[in-house]
Amino acid sequence: MQNPLRSFKASSPAVGKEVFIDPSAVVIGDVILKDHSSIWPLVVIRGDVNQITIGTRSNVQDGAVLHVTHRSERNPHGHPLTIGDDVTIGHKVMLHGCRIGNRVLVGMGSIILDAAEIEDDVLIGAGTLVPSNKKLVSGYLYMGNPVRQIRPLTGDEIIGLKKSAENYKNWKQDYLDSQ
Repeated sequence: MQNPLRSFKASSPAVGKEVFIDPSAVVIGDVILKDHSSIWPLVVIRGDVNQITIGTRSNVQDGAVLHVTHRSERNPHGHPLTIGDDVTIGHKVMLHGCRIGNRVLVGMGSIILDAAEIEDDVLIGAGTLVPSNKKLVSGYLYMGNPVRQIRPLTGDEIIGLKKSAENYKNWKQDYLDSQ
């Protein structure tokens, strides 16, 4: 079976403690996977032209695609991709050069584009499109194409954001223990 970790030019993925990476995933280049994160089947994480960081206890689910924008004269820093701690990235999500805070759930099939910023404690409904440079403030449910703020999160929903990440932390441990 092929190793899912691949170097590109002078950069290689850095993997923290007790990280699960499904063998069918591909993790390329300047990628940091922090402790207890999990990368599920058929995920592509391509840090070839800028850095991607995935936080502690965060999970990237089946078929997600994560990429970045390169540095250029017009945009000297490009757009790296940063995912905070306790984040759940749903199935078939596409993230490109954005910043996602802590305790966020990105619903299945959502797309978040360059320079978008998602603050902590946000729930993004399935199929949502977050355009470039859009900021989603903490404590709300967002949905739609393009995205719109729907309503404040309930206390149970905020607790559920962390619980989702905890579930995936436990499931990835089951996979690691069975290897």
